[in-house]
Amino acid sequence: MTHPPHRPPAPPRGLSVWLRDLGMGLRFAAAGGREGWTRTLLTAVGVGLGVLLLLGAASVPHLMEGRNERAMARQILNGAEPPPASARTVVAAQDTTAYRGERLFGLRLRPDGPDAPLPPGIGAYPRPGTMAVSPALRTLLASPDGALLRERLPYEITGTIADSGLVGPKELAYYLTSDVPIAETSGFRLDRFGADDPGAPMSPLLLMLIVIACVVLLMPVAVFIATAIRFGGERRDRRLAALRLVGADLATTRRIAAGEALFGALCGLALGTALFLVCRAYAGSVTLYDINAFPSDVTPLPALAALIAVAVPAAALVVTLVTLRGVAIEPLGVVRGRTARRRRLWWRLPLLIGGPALLLLGGPVDLRAGGARAYVAAVGAALTLCGVTALLPWAIEAAVRRLGRGPVAWQLAVRRLQLSGGSAARAVSGICVAVAGALALQLLVSALQSDFVRRTGQDSSRAQLSVELPESTGAALRRDAARLARTEGVRTSRPLITAHVTRSGPPRKGEDSPPSSPLTVGDCAALREVAHTGPCRDGDVFLAVNGGLAVDAEAVRATARPGGQVLLNADEETGRPTGTSRRWTLPEHTREVSARKDPTGRLSLGVLATPGALDPSRLHRPYGHVLIRTDPGVPDAEEYVRNTAAALGPEVDVNAVHDTESDAQYASVHTGLLLGSTVTMALVAAGLLVTTVEQLRERRRLLSVLVAFGTRRSTLAWSVLWQTAVPIALGLALAVAAGLGLGSGLLRMAGRARYDWADIWPLPLAGGLLVLLVTLLSLPSLWRLMRPDGLRTE
Repeated sequence: MTHPPHRPPAPPRGLSVWLRDLGMGLRFAAAGGREGWTRTLLTAVGVGLGVLLLLGAASVPHLMEGRNERAMARQILNGAEPPPASARTVVAAQDTTAYRGERLFGLRLRPDGPDAPLPPGIGAYPRPGTMAVSPALRTLLASPDGALLRERLPYEITGTIADSGLVGPKELAYYLTSDVPIAETSGFRLDRFGADDPGAPMSPLLLMLIVIACVVLLMPVAVFIATAIRFGGERRDRRLAALRLVGADLATTRRIAAGEALFGALCGLALGTALFLVCRAYAGSVTLYDINAFPSDVTPLPALAALIAVAVPAAALVVTLVTLRGVAIEPLGVVRGRTARRRRLWWRLPLLIGGPALLLLGGPVDLRAGGARAYVAAVGAALTLCGVTALLPWAIEAAVRRLGRGPVAWQLAVRRLQLSGGSAARAVSGICVAVAGALALQLLVSALQSDFVRRTGQDSSRAQLSVELPESTGAALRRDAARLARTEGVRTSRPLITAHVTRSGPPRKGEDSPPSSPLTVGDCAALREVAHTGPCRDGDVFLAVNGGLAVDAEAVRATARPGGQVLLNADEETGRPTGTSRRWTLPEHTREVSARKDPTGRLSLGVLATPGALDPSRLHRPYGHVLIRTDPGVPDAEEYVRNTAAALGPEVDVNAVHDTESDAQYASVHTGLLLGSTVTMALVAAGLLVTTVEQLRERRRLLSVLVAFGTRRSTLAWSVLWQTAVPIALGLALAVAAGLGLGSGLLRMAGRARYDWADIWPLPLAGGLLVLLVTLLSLPSLWRLMRPDGLRTE
């Protein structure tokens, strides 16, 4: 019987070949011994740090959404028609204060019945006269640092606010059940807590700032991950040459190498995920720029987490295969002696120029339209930063080719850069991209600051605190003001008591009611805060008619005149008497003066009287306004004033005087930028240190040979410093140029034409100092590698 000739099975093709070779690379990486695991560990650390930041960035939307939802759930808004009192309503007033610069959220509550709605975070109302507090506030009140705050909140703690009632775990918050009625002027009657407020729409300029920030902060991470994947390149090439020697073709060799890189990337992905989970567990104990979060808030969006899980291994494959395209791997080794092909400039320069050009030619952002232009800006920023990464190796190669003689350390550094300029470029590319992006972002933030940070019109040099006293009697207001003046840490106190006066007599022809004007009583020092009084003594009266609107000045003249009579305690609108109506005659020597803004920015025209001319006790239910200058030598002066104000009553309001204030959305975005920049720079520093240590480990044998031939260790240390200093100097120069170009394009899109040169120099300086610090930290590793046992081989 004749059998058919035996045919060997067809070799696998397509996907099965890829899976076979990648699996072989995974096994080689896992079974590479101590040397292989050291390389894998360095790669995993580098990739893991990048994955940690990517997962953190993917958690920001969920974090901000959770904080906003909890903040809105406890708002007290009763709408146009408050509900009638019933067993299902509660009267609530916001009782927010501050302590040593930290905001405290508080609610005073008085339920109308047993079925009153509960604010989020508690299961029952505290007893009247007691309060429920957040865990952080409970800890603060129990500590020595909270002694002053305990004087302000001397209530018994009978409950704890759960996480659902807090914006963050470190928030200081309390719910106080009031045992006295809450004034209608400060409280709201509610049948539910919370507000369905969608918030103001995001400004296109802010949207552009957010999108640019995402690109700028994440690009260094992507560059660093791509660099970490290429760790151990020289040893990998020798192993691949051995594979060629046993019969593997070039394509198979490259796929096996990709499998090894894939193993390191997968280990890095696992390590980064583990680090993220550890950091997530301790998220509540860390506060950066007043931001802290519950661990449950630090949750990546599923789509972004899946993208990271796919993109990192895919990047390992792509980067490895692209890198090996230019490497000639032969059975007897990698050919390193041949003249390397010079890097081409023609495709690198358009990336660097094209990004700013795209922004400069696009025109400004339309503030009335949506944010589509923001994504054009993102593309331009990405092109520019990619251009920095692509152009840096060419710039280093072109520069070191022309470097000449020098000390031994210099010659060692230059020769190393001439042989492996690409490795040096990869080591510093992350920080150069970070500096270029941060510089452009800083120019944009500085230019937009005038749009979202405005001057309040207040003057903190004249007063640091403003205390608003509610309506009371004139005598009571004077007692309260005197008590504030005696408070520790108060340098000067300027009390002003305000009411209204109307012209005496019936309305005249064409008038619905007699005209009225504000009346302010205070001593000469206090009146000088609201008017240019000139010479003043007790008993004087002034008419502040200049410095404001003409119609207000006419109303003052129509109400009061020197020697004329006015009606005290009359209704501002109707002119009818309120309380005990009394007539008052202005002195004949009453002068007209110009009003001025007080330290809080208010400008009031009207009658100004000293206590010698008008006793405040004659006024019916005036209100008070005390301007306070604190003593800089008393650190807690503001807290003492707030404690005194709290003792005067819950309706007393203390406000700090600020020269500027920020838009809420801008302040939130700016805080996020500071937080992201801090984390990114920390990652870049850690990544640069890992990269430097890996490069030193690759050159362990060379360092040992140099030491064996008598080279001083200090010479080798200086050579390592020069090997980092030259690329970083070139890289920072390129980063500044790219950052200025990108920043100019962004400024044009934002409709701005100028920037402050003072915003430019700190960033390159910080980048240079960061590199110097990392180099110094790598010296201990260098000392350990410069040992004779580095000459051992197997």
